[in-house]
Amino acid sequence: MTRLGRFLRDVWTLARPYWFSEDRWPARGLLAVLVALNLGLVYLNVLFNQWNNTFYNTLQDKDAAAFGQQLIRFTWLAALFIVAAVYQLYLNQMLQIRWRRWLTDRYLSAWLADRAYYRMQLAGGTADNPDQRIAEDARLFVTRTLTLSLGLLSAVVTLVSFIAILWRLSGALTLPLGANGVAVPGYMVWVALVYAIVGTWLTAKIGRPLVQLNFDQQRFEADFRFSLVRLRENAEGVALYAGEADEHKNFSGRFAEVVANWWGIMRQQKRLTWFTAGYNQIAIIFPFVVAAPRFFRGEIALGGLMQTAQAFGQVQQALSFIVNSYSEIAEWESVVNRLVGFRHAIDRAQREPGGLDGIRVGAAEDTRLALERLDLVLPDGRPLLGEVTLSLAPGDTVLLTGPSGSGKSTLFRAIAGIWPFGQGAVRRPAGARILFLPQKPYLPIGTLREVVSYPAPPGGVGDAAIIDALDACELPGLAGRLDEVGNWALQLSPGEQQRIAFARALVQQPDWLFLDEGTSAVDEGTEARLYALLRARLPRTTVISIGHRPTLGPFHARRLVVASAQDGAPASIVEAAAQPATS
Repeated sequence: MTRLGRFLRDVWTLARPYWFSEDRWPARGLLAVLVALNLGLVYLNVLFNQWNNTFYNTLQDKDAAAFGQQLIRFTWLAALFIVAAVYQLYLNQMLQIRWRRWLTDRYLSAWLADRAYYRMQLAGGTADNPDQRIAEDARLFVTRTLTLSLGLLSAVVTLVSFIAILWRLSGALTLPLGANGVAVPGYMVWVALVYAIVGTWLTAKIGRPLVQLNFDQQRFEADFRFSLVRLRENAEGVALYAGEADEHKNFSGRFAEVVANWWGIMRQQKRLTWFTAGYNQIAIIFPFVVAAPRFFRGEIALGGLMQTAQAFGQVQQALSFIVNSYSEIAEWESVVNRLVGFRHAIDRAQREPGGLDGIRVGAAEDTRLALERLDLVLPDGRPLLGEVTLSLAPGDTVLLTGPSGSGKSTLFRAIAGIWPFGQGAVRRPAGARILFLPQKPYLPIGTLREVVSYPAPPGGVGDAAIIDALDACELPGLAGRLDEVGNWALQLSPGEQQRIAFARALVQQPDWLFLDEGTSAVDEGTEARLYALLRARLPRTTVISIGHRPTLGPFHARRLVVASAQDGAPASIVEAAAQPATS
């Protein structure tokens, strides 16, 4: 009961926001219509039950005229049932897609807010495959919640409607106890109740492992799918390494987990189906066996026998809702657990700074960018950079060098406000336009126009400015392909991708430009022309570069060096003499 209570609280936590959201009135209206249609279907089943009695009595009495009348009555009852069933399904699907659209947008917004997606990746944890949780688990949650909730409502109303009918039809059973025996009124109601209670208990006992198996299956499927996507995104690297055998081994290993867990689901489903199939088959003949003595004694007619059997079936089906829906309930519980865990992981990523006192990012009092006693640590707590205090003025050109892995890129992440691990303060000029160009630029799938102007909104940059920037960055062949849609990260070479990043800088004209080895994939001559282009086109832009090539020195007036860590202390940053500027 404790686990059930916790599960229902989790379901309500996930479901409640939608029913009180901006879409609440259309959603509540659709739900009200669905409830009405479900109640209408139950009422039609009651009418069908009554029709059964009359119809089979006409057969027993060989009354042809009454038989024809009952066929006509069945026709309009069936027509009403078909209309109600069709619109019950249609409106259910309409509510599902509205709810799923809202829930997906809510999870996407929370995942992207405050860069939670990035912090979750840095911190690791149990919220695996967020893409699968947003795309698949949200869909399953909406579908299962509506289907099972409306199914439970229908079962309860069916039970209430038919239990009175069955009580009246079943009469009393005299048990041979005592001198005169004991009369049990409505005995078939009690039989159905006991039958369903025993069946539900056995079903829960047999099917309980399905919850964890379904949870794991979602994770293994997502891991396998993600590994296939990774190969597609890194096809050239795998081909150059001739790594097909290793990739096949990796795929086979991940798919083996899918298969092994699926076998576990199969075995558990087989055990459950053995029981539920037998349970439902016995339920078909059981009411006839129990009610037949009264029929043979002449206490009820054939129609009464058929009506009793159908009423018993309805009561038994209603009481056996958990038995017949247990596989879906198990999947529902696993989906709820995954979504709740994902929500908690997002909240934790947004709430926790990740170490020490957290890095404070705020507005500077003047136009300078300042780092105040900044300490950077790794997610596991190991020190990286310590006591970094810097002041950068507008128009500075600064080169940051140092050994690989010494924390240069992490310093840029802290300035960008996406590295939470550490302490100290970053003061950035208020209202300044800041652009970061990483070593491997991100190229979204879309038109080339959207790729070059990213992250500006569509239409935010004119075509003339984009074409001019592409020409200036030595990519004239792309100027006529602005409307072409593609996966540009696979179509362009690393050098071309870095030149696309420089074109972004030209069209966006930032006040502060940070380049993290932004020319590592181009030759030195192209590098020189690109930096000269920045100086010519963006003379007021402050440029801070990370690089290892000595050829970068002449393009920067200041040079900062990461000094190696000693005796377990974090590395520090010192200012070195700059190289003479290039002519």
